[in-house]
Amino acid sequence: MDTLKRMLEWMPELLKATQITLLLSILSVLTALVLAVFLALGKISKRSIINKPCGAYIFFFRGTPLLMQLFFIYYTLPQIFPAMNIKNRFIAAWIAFSLNIAAYLAEIIRAAIQSIDKGQLEAAKALGMSYTQTMKLIVIPQAYRRMIPPICNEFVMVLKDTSLVSIIALTDLTYQTKMIASNKASALVYIPAMFIYLVITAVFTFIFGKLEKKLSIYE
Repeated sequence: MDTLKRMLEWMPELLKATQITLLLSILSVLTALVLAVFLALGKISKRSIINKPCGAYIFFFRGTPLLMQLFFIYYTLPQIFPAMNIKNRFIAAWIAFSLNIAAYLAEIIRAAIQSIDKGQLEAAKALGMSYTQTMKLIVIPQAYRRMIPPICNEFVMVLKDTSLVSIIALTDLTYQTKMIASNKASALVYIPAMFIYLVITAVFTFIFGKLEKKLSIYE
């Protein structure tokens, strides 16, 4: 009973930190989605001046660890360009996560777009539709349904990956857990912290499961 009481006493602080974890996850994914659309369209562009930079961006952010990118933006970048010193830890984490996630989402979006039957593109061209009209009216409406499952999975992964921001002392759920464990000299705090992660992951997994059944082509 004493152990349970102590865990309950830590819950307010843990739940407050959970708000940071959720806010960072949601904002990062939403920002990344916008950037990813342009990256995906850029990569499948036939113009090398567009597809090569987009491809290089995706290769870099998929090929280097998110933790290193976080370190670079928060610690290294200010040393190279003092004017780009990001003192706000949340903003630094948001930028790092958004840039990283965009690379993965771009590949998801690209694959979904390229999975559409080329015959439909040729038919649209024959009807005199422009590239923009073809994408807007034919490709995107079909492709977005194929993106739903992998994008939902990516969001769940991001929820767990946000624990990395504790390394720059952003008070997310993981950092707050470590602080309580240190201040109270008790590792028991990791139990409610893991439970919170499990609950929020389960909630979003349930929501996304319903969304997939409603909108996805994979039924």
